[in-house]
Amino acid sequence: MTLPRQRGLTEQAADAAIDTACRMLRLPSIRNEFSEIAERAMKDQMTYRGFLAELLMTECDDRSRRRSERRIKAAGFPREKSLRAFDFDANPNIDAATIHTLASCEWIKKSQPLCLIGDSGTGKSHMLIALGTEAAMKGYRVRYTLATKLVNELVEAADEKQLNKTIARYGRVDLLCIDELGYMELDRRGAELLFQVLTEREEKNSVAIASNESFGGWTKTFTDPRLCAAIVDRLTFNGTIIETGTDSYRLASTRARAEEPAKAG
Repeated sequence: MTLPRQRGLTEQAADAAIDTACRMLRLPSIRNEFSEIAERAMKDQMTYRGFLAELLMTECDDRSRRRSERRIKAAGFPREKSLRAFDFDANPNIDAATIHTLASCEWIKKSQPLCLIGDSGTGKSHMLIALGTEAAMKGYRVRYTLATKLVNELVEAADEKQLNKTIARYGRVDLLCIDELGYMELDRRGAELLFQVLTEREEKNSVAIASNESFGGWTKTFTDPRLCAAIVDRLTFNGTIIETGTDSYRLASTRARAEEPAKAG
């Protein structure tokens, strides 16, 4: 399709031509915001180059935002969590400066692991999802999964002779977030399959885990002592370990809200 080109187009004809051209070139942001940007350009007396730059940057910014949204969706997070929404004052065990350093994603660039260890309600999953979201927004491929779900998927893949394909799929993402590691005992086969995934990623791509058990208690999850030691080694070598503590800030927050009406009365 060739667009008609002529001098002296009316405003209406020009708008129609721009709309058609944007559809052909797949520039939805320019198509949607052109009129507003054009009016602002006239008001601010932009140069032609400035106006063109504004149009192109609008499209680039919107494409970047849409890519981030796609990566966050592809990660499979169960809910939305952000660092901004976390109350660091409620849990002093979690150092805000350390977390914001992690949010730069330099550790992912270096393929280093991250371990979040602490009791329920101390912010482990919140941090795991929030840091995973930061990584996705910065262009990294992220995948979130529960430990038991991952192991079940690996067992099914092995039964269907698709194990190598499944391990390779998990090996390709830049950051694998494994939540609730240590909640349930894994049989030897499941533990060995999980170990294969971790080995595939060792020093090539990052793994971040959240666990309610200290490393000393992992023998309840991984009953083979040697395998347990090897898994701990894979998840801690050159990594960051954050202990979120034992006091549930979530429970404390609930109690505080419950006490507010009583004080008001």
